[in-house]
Amino acid sequence: MEHGTIITSSNHDPSSPSSPIGKLILVASIAAGVQFGWALQLSLLTPYVQLLGVPHTWSSFIWLCGPLSGLLVQPTIGYFSDRCTSRYGRRRPFIISGAILVAFSVFLIGFAADLGRALGDSPKKKTKPMAVIFFVIGFWILDVANNTLQGPCRAFLADLSGNSHAKMSASNAFFSFFMAVGNVLGYAAGSYSRLYKVFPFTKTEACDIYCANLKTCFIFSIVLLSVVVALACSVVPETPYSREQSEEDNDSTPFFSQLLTALKGLSKPMWILFMVTALNWVGWFPFVLFDTDWVGREIYGGTTDGTAEQRVLYDKGVSYGTLGLMIYAVTLGVTSLAIEPMAKLFGHVKRVWGFGNVILAVCLALTLLVSHKAADARKDGLKPPPFGVKSGTLAIFGVLGFPQAVTFSIPFALASIYSNTSGAGQGLSLGLLNLAIVIPQMFVSVIIGPLDHAFGGGNLPGFVLGAIASALSGVCAFILLPSAAGPPKN
Repeated sequence: MEHGTIITSSNHDPSSPSSPIGKLILVASIAAGVQFGWALQLSLLTPYVQLLGVPHTWSSFIWLCGPLSGLLVQPTIGYFSDRCTSRYGRRRPFIISGAILVAFSVFLIGFAADLGRALGDSPKKKTKPMAVIFFVIGFWILDVANNTLQGPCRAFLADLSGNSHAKMSASNAFFSFFMAVGNVLGYAAGSYSRLYKVFPFTKTEACDIYCANLKTCFIFSIVLLSVVVALACSVVPETPYSREQSEEDNDSTPFFSQLLTALKGLSKPMWILFMVTALNWVGWFPFVLFDTDWVGREIYGGTTDGTAEQRVLYDKGVSYGTLGLMIYAVTLGVTSLAIEPMAKLFGHVKRVWGFGNVILAVCLALTLLVSHKAADARKDGLKPPPFGVKSGTLAIFGVLGFPQAVTFSIPFALASIYSNTSGAGQGLSLGLLNLAIVIPQMFVSVIIGPLDHAFGGGNLPGFVLGAIASALSGVCAFILLPSAAGPPKN
């Protein structure tokens, strides 16, 4: 039996015609709604959970829930979306369900402090246990919801691309571009400290201005996601997958048995793709977890549990880091649309990926230099960093947008193309690729807190680990990824 066909043969027909670019763009725009919420999560929630009383050393363990949910949810959702016989199509029911779950989870996160106070959290104690519980539950659901949304959305794009490799690459570039749009909107909203005045009711006794801003941002994210999902799912039709087709194409082997068979039957290019992706995410995740915390601690010299002056500096650093993330998102959006031309210039997309990973490694290494300069500037006492240090920090964020655009598009395009070559289904293939993303995230979530604590409690040891992993990923992309087999050069 051929590799992969036991699972999802005929789930995606590579000979089917492709859809117009306009429909691909409309479906890809869902990424803007998803990423708006993710931007808030990445930039504000690590500082927020520390304000709820969770120590810095332990805050990374809360992020472990995302990779754990992704480990099971993406392959499972991919498998069942490949086989869904709903009259509304295979992908759209999961996209709509995911959007509803996002709205519910965002409510739990945003109102965690209020719910905790209502259930007995003391305003005089630093740790708010009930608020932390609601936050963690909401965080889990949010990650499950995002995985429910993004996997079928990318599979829908692959379905619409048909037999066109060019449209498949373009659709992933559009998806990456709209992720950047969502990032820009999310980081812009998160960096504006008076946004809560749009919805004054968000500020309560249990929820200060920082918390109220977070609530308001999440309300806007729900509105944006609802609009783009409603437009895409109502305007772009999807051919239902009949029960007769499902019974003809698929056997009755249990899901996890088929999943294991799929892993055993993966082609060599797919395994190499997984390895490069895994190293890439070991490189990214320390920075993803603690980017704004790094600016607040190492660049501005603040803390969440120190003096009033230190807390003020930390808050300023987080806001400045969010500004950096907004610049990074702009770079991400611009370079997302340039990936195809760059692939033609470099001769193959694997070289673009390798180059991007090397840039990631250099940027992570430069965080040590900038942090050292910031520490030198504070030798005479606590004060905001000098202009040169702040400019260097923003420059690192801005340059990182390029390798992130590559990470958000090229691995998924290659997985879609490899799955067409082997006859595997798009949903499950992209779900399996997600394993190469979430397992490294789990690894980093477990070791990063103790690693940073062992070297003084800062973020730089994790960034060094990321620099080493991303450099290895770049070397593997250049040397090991196939250039003749699999995807075309453009």
